[in-house]
Amino acid sequence: MFTEKDIKQFKEKNITEEQIKTQIKQFEKGFKFMNIIAPSTVGKGVLKPSEKEINRYISKYEKIQDNIKIVKFVPASGAASRMFKELFSVLNDKIEINEDKSFNSAYIFIQNIEKFAFFEDLKNTCGNITNFKTEYKKVFACLLTENGLNYGNLPKGLLKFHKYNKDENRTPVQEHLAEGAKYASSKNNVFIHFTVSPEHKHLFEKHIEQIKEKYEIFLNTKFEISYSVQKPSTDTVAVDMQNKAFRNEDGTILFRPGGHGALIENLNDIEADIIFVKNIDNVVPDKLKSDTISYKKVLAGILTETINKIYSYIKKLYKSSDIEIINEIKDFLKTELFITLDKTFDTKSNAEKAKYLRRKLNRPLRVCGMVKNEGEPGGGPFFVQKPSGFVSLQIVESAQIDMQNPEKAEIVRNATHFNPVDLVLSVKDYKGKKFNLKKFIDPETGFISHKYKDGKDLKALELPGLWNGAMANWNTLFIEVPISTFNPVKTVNDLLRNTHQ
Repeated sequence: MFTEKDIKQFKEKNITEEQIKTQIKQFEKGFKFMNIIAPSTVGKGVLKPSEKEINRYISKYEKIQDNIKIVKFVPASGAASRMFKELFSVLNDKIEINEDKSFNSAYIFIQNIEKFAFFEDLKNTCGNITNFKTEYKKVFACLLTENGLNYGNLPKGLLKFHKYNKDENRTPVQEHLAEGAKYASSKNNVFIHFTVSPEHKHLFEKHIEQIKEKYEIFLNTKFEISYSVQKPSTDTVAVDMQNKAFRNEDGTILFRPGGHGALIENLNDIEADIIFVKNIDNVVPDKLKSDTISYKKVLAGILTETINKIYSYIKKLYKSSDIEIINEIKDFLKTELFITLDKTFDTKSNAEKAKYLRRKLNRPLRVCGMVKNEGEPGGGPFFVQKPSGFVSLQIVESAQIDMQNPEKAEIVRNATHFNPVDLVLSVKDYKGKKFNLKKFIDPETGFISHKYKDGKDLKALELPGLWNGAMANWNTLFIEVPISTFNPVKTVNDLLRNTHQ
């Protein structure tokens, strides 16, 4: 099936032939839809802490901060090119800029160009432009291409997002440093880990080198910045429409990045007691950070309180399989972790029940902020049932749901919250030993997407998403957080929103 040249290619990526065969079989059989049985809503899977509880959780977290290792984990490999899709279309003569057309994103951009934090850089770089609102093609070329600012080829984290003053307009990287110092510090040390693409790593390092000392003085803290790239071993094979390995024009097999689910490998390498996870583009200026800072501490306080309960229950189960303890823990799983146990649980002996409960408790824990659904795209919180009858809370993407099934479509219509990627994680067991996070992935929750290369159709395989299938077998809590904590920048005009001005 594979040539010696193919096998050599696999070895270079640290991928086995067996893995490739498994992936191809996955293309052949496809992925099943998730069996959602109800949306997770306030009072039914989504917790909404009161003001008194908020203060208690914040206090609980702040009391332990200096005694633990905290890391802020920021997926930052995303390219900015998609932010400028409309501007590229105008530049490449695919559309015209016209205020009378419904497709007017480029027109809105050019009319508001002075409001962007990168405008001064644009002026300084584009010396041959006399009128920025009429010579828009020159503006777009200067902004997007390597003859100017090259924003169309840079990572999103290194673009200037926010205006402050003449001396400083901040990138998302700078905002993450400023934000991290306010909730992810321990003994005045802040550990931030960025996942980056290999071709951009040196640019991140250069940027951090330029700003780090200034921010350490300004914020009275010390930053420890680390980086990782998506491992070649997490790339997945592409196939043609007959599910045969897709070959490039030179005869080599085409591999594609496995999606953000591949980052579970990077996360698995992090050594910490608490890990905050937040996307690179979800940042706001200092004047609007207070809600984000408070609720990050709330999530961490809830995580701390819950994990302490879990550790206590595991230790009890090792000492005794008394039915009263078993029932107490069963009730905890049902009422606080919103878990329904396998149908066969009640048929087990007390010793078997204790072992089963230990296994369900002794898993990584994630506390996930959820915002009210106001029409933003993204996955959401649902109750998901397995064939065994086991029910747990899961973040489910729309592509994982059979919307042709009227029952499932109705469940989605009744959903009230969506996932802003606002996670706080505990990745150690009750003995303080780090979990191997790869053991908690559900391999049946990937995606197959259709792509195009060299004039040919192909199918691509995405690994179970980082906060979907890659964490499917974690214990999970959903907490309502205010919409003010969710301010992503998907298109350049999102920077015109009040939250970024």
